[in-house]
Amino acid sequence: MTTTAPPPAPTPAVATPPPSPSARFRVPGAFLLGAVLLFGVAPLVLSDFRISLLAKYLCYAIVAVGVSLAWGRGGLLVLGQGVFFGLGGYAMAMHLKLADAAAAGETLPDFMLLYGSGDALPWWWRPFANPVFALAATVLLPMAVAALLGYFVFRRRVRGAYFAILSQALAAALSIWLVGQQTTTGGTNGLTDIRGFFGYDLSDPVNQRTVYFVVAGVLLLLMAAARQLFVSRYGELLVAVRDAEERVRFLGYDPAAVKLVAYVVAAGTAGLAGALFVPAVGIISPALIGIVPSIGFVIGAAVGGRASLVGAVLGAVAVAWAQSSLSDAFPAAWTYLQGLLFVVAVGFLPGGLASVVTALRARRTRTAPAPAPTKGETA
Repeated sequence: MTTTAPPPAPTPAVATPPPSPSARFRVPGAFLLGAVLLFGVAPLVLSDFRISLLAKYLCYAIVAVGVSLAWGRGGLLVLGQGVFFGLGGYAMAMHLKLADAAAAGETLPDFMLLYGSGDALPWWWRPFANPVFALAATVLLPMAVAALLGYFVFRRRVRGAYFAILSQALAAALSIWLVGQQTTTGGTNGLTDIRGFFGYDLSDPVNQRTVYFVVAGVLLLLMAAARQLFVSRYGELLVAVRDAEERVRFLGYDPAAVKLVAYVVAAGTAGLAGALFVPAVGIISPALIGIVPSIGFVIGAAVGGRASLVGAVLGAVAVAWAQSSLSDAFPAAWTYLQGLLFVVAVGFLPGGLASVVTALRARRTRTAPAPAPTKGETA
């Protein structure tokens, strides 16, 4: 007579501990702190000039939001964001120049009268007299260009350094083209001396502060939307494409479509940043959208931490501040320092400064003493 061993007792399920209250409120608390600093503290302690500078830096931070999505999550080294920044900026500047000309009783912008471009407005300028068209074009035009370029690039599985070089070439081509169109785009000078913003005088400090509040509000909204995208199913799929593209393809997904969405969204955020940059600074020119500015957008995200949304934003603001401060004191050395920052961040600190904070937090968690056993538990 054979006996069978009794089946093993089922292993009790280990309940997942609920998130701590501090972790649950960490993200809302961070957004609340950012809102307090941007809308409460900064306007009280900064002068009008510093507020205008901060608005400029926050425009760069908006670009960093898209860079964090495309590069940090998707692994796309977008070295041509200056193209989309410029498209959004020129679309906004063209409308504002036409509005300034209409307020002065002219049919042409001042630079066209100066350069003698004729008596008729170029046909491709005319739709930008409509504010709705101009506002839509600041975002939709960069997204359309990115969608067209990304479709062919990603379908052909161009990636890595080849994609970075291609995006840089696009930035150089647009900058060169704008320089050559002096009678219609202002040439090297760009579109300058923008005086109004939808009926508001930009020389008034109150209106300048209003522009700052608009820029800060847009930045916080985009950060909230990007954070939701990061933790969504698409965000997880984007990270999977970055880390194991072939495996994702074998599972039935289309990596090209996944990367295309990230690239197009990043282009839209850059275009919106360029549109807000124009009233904040009062100028848009080829010097602001070429290869060097495009690299600067990426350096800010790399220094702060491209995979961290907050790190990328803070890094973009810090690098922009350093550029404004150090380039005046050391104009010949800043370009080399900017390149050194990029090499150090990518080569020796891939996660940026945000990775240092994460490592310190993890180390503190590992070294924390274990909780004492409660009554009834065995030691």
